[in-house]
Amino acid sequence: MAKGVKPRVKVPKSASAGEAITIKTLISHKMESGRRKDGDGNTIPRSIINRFTCAFNGTSILDVTLEPAISTNPYFQFEAVVPEAGEFHFTWYDDDGSVYETKKAVKVA
Repeated sequence: MAKGVKPRVKVPKSASAGEAITIKTLISHKMESGRRKDGDGNTIPRSIINRFTCAFNGTSILDVTLEPAISTNPYFQFEAVVPEAGEFHFTWYDDDGSVYETKKAVKVA
C-alpha cells in the first residue's frame, strides 16, 4: 500500500430529483512508474492508480481505466444525474493491490 494516499471527493449534500450535479474527486498518490531509483540505487516498485469507479446506490455510473502516463494525484470532474436520495461510492485501484474507497450521501430536496 502506498503511503500518504488520501482520496478527496466533493459532492453537493442535496439536489433535486433528476438534477445533474458536478462531482469532483482527487486522490493524493505519488504514482511511481517503476523506473525511478531510490538513494541506494534500488528500483522503486511501480505503484499507480490503474482504475477509478463511481457508483450510485449500487449502479455503476463511471468506470475509468488509467494508463501509466496518468499524472500524480489524479483529478476527475464529471456530472451525474441524481434520480433519488442515495450514496455515491468511489473506488480507486492501485497496481500494488491496494483499494481506496470513500462514500458520499446526497439528499433529494
